[in-house]
Amino acid sequence: MLPVSVYTERTARLLRPTAEALGALVRGIGDPGDRFLVAGRVPDLPDVYFQIWHENGGDYTVEHRDGAPVRHFRTRLPDAEQVVAALFGWARVQDTWDTGLSWERLEDWDEAPPVPPLELPEEDLRALEDCLRGLLTCGYVTLEQLTETAEDYLVDDGVRPVSGPQAAALANRLWRERVAEQTSWVGETDPERITRAFDALEERGITAREHFTCCRSCGQAEIGAEAEPGSRGFVYFHSQSAEGAASGGALHLHYGGFDGSEQTTRGIGAEVVAALEQVGLSPEWEGDPSQAVLLPSLDWRKRLVG
Repeated sequence: MLPVSVYTERTARLLRPTAEALGALVRGIGDPGDRFLVAGRVPDLPDVYFQIWHENGGDYTVEHRDGAPVRHFRTRLPDAEQVVAALFGWARVQDTWDTGLSWERLEDWDEAPPVPPLELPEEDLRALEDCLRGLLTCGYVTLEQLTETAEDYLVDDGVRPVSGPQAAALANRLWRERVAEQTSWVGETDPERITRAFDALEERGITAREHFTCCRSCGQAEIGAEAEPGSRGFVYFHSQSAEGAASGGALHLHYGGFDGSEQTTRGIGAEVVAALEQVGLSPEWEGDPSQAVLLPSLDWRKRLVG
């Protein structure tokens, strides 16, 4: 799988596609309503992306941005296989991915004006940065969401002390810090083990969702809409529980059967525990269908995606 996210005019976001799937998407664009493809890194990096525009019968317009609007480049290629090769090299971060291609820098992208420094009381700035770092530690936020939070967090009675550009600059800085930090992480992390267990449960007909809704009440009300035909039951943890786990607390997993019976719910709970144990985690549950399955003392290192 390639460490990118990608979407086209016709297809929804695809995370970490195989080379075959990504190549098929590139070769498939060109019809009306399906003429572009955009790829970003995983994890997302500010102002770094690769995009393609193509109409059947014409060349491929290929652009990439390398960290800033003034580093936005374009080339045109006649053949889909050349485009695929360039995109694969870019996705794999190969030093020579653009060798032999003739790039022009787009002159219509002006240098961004300097962003005024944040002039906030120390207490407000600390609270804002603590909020953003908490979201980054939890690991489910996107860069866009982080920027929106940075702009809106201190709004009071219509007064916006943080402008859009200031919010973006702060979010980008903290995001890059977290991305740099996670490059030192080796091997599978506990949140990734949970994802692996949830994927296995999905294959067994149990709807499994991470960071789902804000609380248990909303989760219980909305999980049914997530179920695929034939799903026997569900398991999820909500955002408040994820935030607690990221702060060192236990993660609470809520589960149940879609038929509402105590027997089915107990059986789903046992399957959840078994799936978690199979990936090397140590859940706590006494078999009571009215009690959540707990994952205490997790090493919460959730890699950002964006």
